[in-house]
Amino acid sequence: MSKRHLYNSLDGLVNKGLRGLIAYNPALALDEQNRVVYNTAYDRSTVSVISGGGSGHEPAWSGYVGTNLLAASVAGDVFASPSTKQILAGIDAVPSDEGTILVVTNYTGDCLHFGLAAEKANAKGHKCRMIICGDDVSVGKNGSLVGRRGLAGQIGVLKVMGGASGAGGSLDQVYDLGVAFSQQIVSIAVTLDHCHVPGRAEHAQSEADELEIGTGPHNEPGYRKLSPVPSPESLVKTILDYLLDETDPLRGYVSFSPGDETILMISNFGGMSFLEMGALADELLEQLDTVWGISPVRVVSGFLETSLNAPAFSVSVINVTAAARGCSYSADEIKAFFDVRTDTHWESMAGSQAARRRRPRREQFVQHAAPPRHSIDETTDLRVDADQLDRMLRTACHALVEAEPDLTRWDTVMGDGDCGETLKTGALCLLEALDNDKVAAKGSVGAVLQELEEIVEGKMGGTLGGILGIFFVALRTALVDNFAALGRGEGQDVPKLWAVAVQTALNNLSRYTPAKVGDRTVMDTLIPFAEGLAATGSFDEGVGAAIAGAERTKTLKPRLGRATYVGAGRDTSHDLPPDPGAWGAMVVIKALRDGM
Repeated sequence: MSKRHLYNSLDGLVNKGLRGLIAYNPALALDEQNRVVYNTAYDRSTVSVISGGGSGHEPAWSGYVGTNLLAASVAGDVFASPSTKQILAGIDAVPSDEGTILVVTNYTGDCLHFGLAAEKANAKGHKCRMIICGDDVSVGKNGSLVGRRGLAGQIGVLKVMGGASGAGGSLDQVYDLGVAFSQQIVSIAVTLDHCHVPGRAEHAQSEADELEIGTGPHNEPGYRKLSPVPSPESLVKTILDYLLDETDPLRGYVSFSPGDETILMISNFGGMSFLEMGALADELLEQLDTVWGISPVRVVSGFLETSLNAPAFSVSVINVTAAARGCSYSADEIKAFFDVRTDTHWESMAGSQAARRRRPRREQFVQHAAPPRHSIDETTDLRVDADQLDRMLRTACHALVEAEPDLTRWDTVMGDGDCGETLKTGALCLLEALDNDKVAAKGSVGAVLQELEEIVEGKMGGTLGGILGIFFVALRTALVDNFAALGRGEGQDVPKLWAVAVQTALNNLSRYTPAKVGDRTVMDTLIPFAEGLAATGSFDEGVGAAIAGAERTKTLKPRLGRATYVGAGRDTSHDLPPDPGAWGAMVVIKALRDGM
């Protein structure tokens, strides 16, 4: 885990963070001395719901202060409970005629300080109650007096309680809902590595090929280490087994019956990419449906409760139907409280899920029928020896796959790092087409180029994909247009046909890119190849020119593309890595010759 931070000390950091956080809602106020964020527009005739805990878990809990959620939050130091005095200041900031409920996660410091604050508040005349939320199934029923640890499932408790309070629920109703809902949550966390606290010299680290399951949000070690790291599919299976296996004598905390309505909550601990979190949500929903017969009626994924910059996450499943049996509200009412709009950070994750009939997940996936292929006109199609064509293409594809690590490394140094993977994707797709669709079986150059067009347009993005797409379309068109004029591709006219077609394709390409020889792009290979091929009609001449052009890019300064930004300040007195696009094109051209 990286130790690099913008702020390398915790001194003043919590207060500064809170000052910045409240900027998004002018109704919020910050008591800096007590680190209390409260809603100045709250309705004192409704129940005041207050939560809090150590800092470092943002947006929990200050990010949830606002209409239909928390009336106030109280923040301690990083990973440390706020003091009793701070919590009392929070209670006094949002007095309620109906009453106040403190909702905390099950950690000793929070329980003690919030508990003492509740007692002192009642002694001062407040009507104050407290709910302790513990939802972590990794803390099994093994005789521990502490009970289950609190994870991000508590945010769901706050949401329905805030919604019920906003709807005018009484102190008893909102309290009973919170208790019932909190008892129907199962959660577990997975850590790829631990977070780093700014200013601390030491911190826990996971080994390179392990992850921990059953971790807490304060760098606590996990219940179990998994090594080697399992596949995402296997990991999700393990997670759901821990959460949902009611036969587990230590972790069968919540029962799920057919037809029960459920909520899925996935919390990013701070260091997971949105891309991976989306894939995780998909895999969880897939296995919940196919293995467990559960289709959540609500799905929330995002920064619910974080752990600074930890590459970790938690998964919570909540039985709404069972919660309704423990309070005065129906399942539909609880869902309405979960859905009601707020003016808090919650809205960045909740989306729009309040439709009366939830659209089945499968209906969200659009599947297109395979487009009809354009027929190849045999009268204008260049035909070559099928075995030789297949061999050339396979040799080029394998060479490109083998070159991918170098291409990726060079593009990471000088660009955005996608060139190697883009070309490898194209090569693997063409190999699949050679194996499954036999695109080279008839020796049709037109069929191969058409397949390459489909691959480039459908599978290969980025600048290089766009360039190759234009090039292959123009090349196929040029071959067709010049086929009859150059003697139907027979005998000595084939090299001339290729020379004319490649040059025509490059001319067409020049209408869309200003790249020329010397600009350190793929054109440093393609243009010399075309010129060498045209000069003598020899493929070997073209290959030699392509190799020389690719090699020359080691001495060139980038003038086009993303490489210009990262390469602008480089010392070019020493060789740079070759341009990966130019080198990849050279690898293909050379391998085509080698496969002849």
